[in-house]
Amino acid sequence: MTNKEKFIDLYSRVITREGSQELLAYLTGPSSDFFTAPASTRYHSAYEGGLLDHSLNVYECLKDYLERNKVKDEFGLSYSDESIAIVSLLHDLCKVNVYRVSTRNVKDPVTGQWKPMPYYEFDDKLPYGHGEKSVYIISGYMKLTREEAFAIRYHMGFSNEDDPRNVGAAFEQFPLALALSIADTEATYFIEAKREKEARQ
Repeated sequence: MTNKEKFIDLYSRVITREGSQELLAYLTGPSSDFFTAPASTRYHSAYEGGLLDHSLNVYECLKDYLERNKVKDEFGLSYSDESIAIVSLLHDLCKVNVYRVSTRNVKDPVTGQWKPMPYYEFDDKLPYGHGEKSVYIISGYMKLTREEAFAIRYHMGFSNEDDPRNVGAAFEQFPLALALSIADTEATYFIEAKREKEARQ
């Protein structure tokens, strides 16, 4: 099963609220590059299909985090499979249709010759922020709970440009936001960074 098939199967089985199929139709349709877009220009999963891979990684990390005994028993965190899938699989919809392939001249270290090399360029036609843009896109198709919306909005945690007081308040009031931020960080810096380091060796 390809990652695209895995995503569609998981989404279709678990996310069933009103409007979810219309959102999936948009993601799989010709006006969205969700399944081929990178997750960034150079920071993590900066390759074709990287956004899809990252979304699935965050889902796995969030599921794992929420299944930890301390998280369940001591912290009391418990969420539906649908909420977990929504916030993890869709947290980065803000990255749909914002990367385009361009070229720049790079000097070959062996020959010393300059040659055009492809790279991803950031070109956002809807500059509505990061997490808030994902919430905006999703809300155009289906209703989010308040906690889901805050989780997606603040999934970048303290690394975003937000007032840190707002981030802390969101984490305190909506623990799913903290859990998603942890999952996003684990996926980015452990799973994806490790794979990219191994690929360079």
